Amino acid sequence: MIRTVAETGSTNADMLALAVAGASEGSWLRAERQTAGKGRQGRAWESPVGNFYGSTLVRLRPTDPPAPALALVTVVALEEAVRVFLPAGATIKWPNDLLIGGAKLSGVLLERAGEAVVVGIGVNLTHHPELPDRPATSLAAQGVAVDAATFAEVLAESFARWLSRWRGEGLEPVRQRWLDRAHPIGTALTARLPDGTGHDGLFDGLSGDGALILRLADGSRHVIHAGDVFLI
Repeated sequence: MIRTVAETGSTNADMLALAVAGASEGSWLRAERQTAGKGRQGRAWESPVGNFYGSTLVRLRPTDPPAPALALVTVVALEEAVRVFLPAGATIKWPNDLLIGGAKLSGVLLERAGEAVVVGIGVNLTHHPELPDRPATSLAAQGVAVDAATFAEVLAESFARWLSRWRGEGLEPVRQRWLDRAHPIGTALTARLPDGTGHDGLFDGLSGDGALILRLADGSRHVIHAGDVFLI
């Protein structure tokens, strides 16, 4: 079920509260506008009317694969939903960004409270911001017109399908789909790690648990589990 509100501070914050109150897995909350939207590492997320802002709830089970891989599940489902409206699709950048021509189309933020994981997704459907550190785009800028309510229905179906595969088949089919939709092996990347260090290298795939593998200039391979990654 997708519940829609005209305005809220943050769909993720609201869904976290609903999770604590006992909301069931598969619940979705969509806002026409957010006043306190946020991205990764607490960054502000601009939220003009017309774009998609929504959050859903996953309740982890003891038999589930490791929870961090839900980031890959989310972006694979998101890319599939975008492809319905933009057949050329978008390119996945680790761990869960979608790019079109190198410009950012969407953002994903996962937040956890116990066995509840809230998956927040923002997609530039009609507007895109001017970002200081990277270009951005929207589906409208690509000549695609889709309203947020319609997009929400497609995304919810795609997410449910990929979540089921992750649970039933493990991470590998998700990982393979991620690689199929990502930039090619050998793409030049720069990674900024949480400790403030940085690495430049070439994309060399994903580890079995979904971590980024970066091949450095000396030929060594560096495995990255957390950080910001940019195309060079």
